[in-house]
Amino acid sequence: MKIDPTKSTLPKTRMRTLIVVIASGLLVAHAANAAVAGARQYLKNPDAWFKTSDAARIGENILSHQSDLGGWPKNEDTTAAPFTGDRSHIKPTFDNNATTDELRFLARIQNATHDTRSREAFERGLDYILKAQYPTGGWPQYFPPDTKYHRRITFNDNSMVRLMEFLRETYASDRYAFLDAARKKAARQAFDRGIECILKCQIRVDGRLTGWCAQHDENDYSPQQGRAFELTSISGSESVGITRLLLSLNPPSLDVVRAVEAAVAWFRSAQLKGIRLVEKSSGSSSKKKKRDVGEDAKVPPVWARFYDIRTNAPIFSDRDGVVKQSIGEISSERRNGYAWYGTWPAALLETEYPAWRQKWASKIESSARK
Repeated sequence: MKIDPTKSTLPKTRMRTLIVVIASGLLVAHAANAAVAGARQYLKNPDAWFKTSDAARIGENILSHQSDLGGWPKNEDTTAAPFTGDRSHIKPTFDNNATTDELRFLARIQNATHDTRSREAFERGLDYILKAQYPTGGWPQYFPPDTKYHRRITFNDNSMVRLMEFLRETYASDRYAFLDAARKKAARQAFDRGIECILKCQIRVDGRLTGWCAQHDENDYSPQQGRAFELTSISGSESVGITRLLLSLNPPSLDVVRAVEAAVAWFRSAQLKGIRLVEKSSGSSSKKKKRDVGEDAKVPPVWARFYDIRTNAPIFSDRDGVVKQSIGEISSERRNGYAWYGTWPAALLETEYPAWRQKWASKIESSARK
């Protein structure tokens, strides 16, 4: 698939002089949506650190931010200071790494100190995740779910994949040996239902499996719109995290093999060649940037964040929810405030998938025969 360079807002004759290539060649805008580092920044510390007074202080702060429902809020550094408000007003979520990072921290504290409060808080948090799973196997962005797009099965920003990876840790890693057998069993069952949900959500077009949308209906698994500019589509980003999770299954079922093979075929069909992602100054201030695309046959392929389900063409949108065919047609606010292009599937296609295919060659051949 190739981009139509005539739709770029940069004149061809000035392309070479105007572009300032973004670091790593990606048109990304993570700053607006970046999750607060919070508990995650401490998880690489050695086990001995979790016995220190600093770890104890941070652990107390995390405990104070736990909602009455069991989860934690997003975009707040729950490690920096204690929460002093009404805990019943805390809105817990699974978005932006919330809840799972705090639980991992509490598990480390519990293992280091055998602190009863940390263990009990961990159990409440895990129970909250288990309770939030829909009968269809997916998770909403918030629990209890609201009536808006947050109620959808949420793959957006790898929310559901991150939950499932955490659940697998709880029953497979020695780090969670303190958990009772019933909770470990429940976590395993929830993970398995999540895999079934993922397989049912994979979008089929003209009889062929492709990728996944960022959100799916919690009842019938159909792809759904998120925010106004996150249209019903096949995602070039979220589909990668889902595929990686499927690659990690040992052993993969024949259905999983078929899903992976189809997703990889779709990634290859959706790659965009000859596109250089660029940024130029807009106005007198060097801080004002205008992001765009240009032609360059030498750069590696990129992928769009969203693809039209029927045509497999990249689509873009503004806060009005109207489909656009190029990034040049949307406002500066959305153009610069969202990751519309990226190299998300590159490593998967180049190294991870080939290694997986070699490992499971006989199963892949068996799947192809059926």
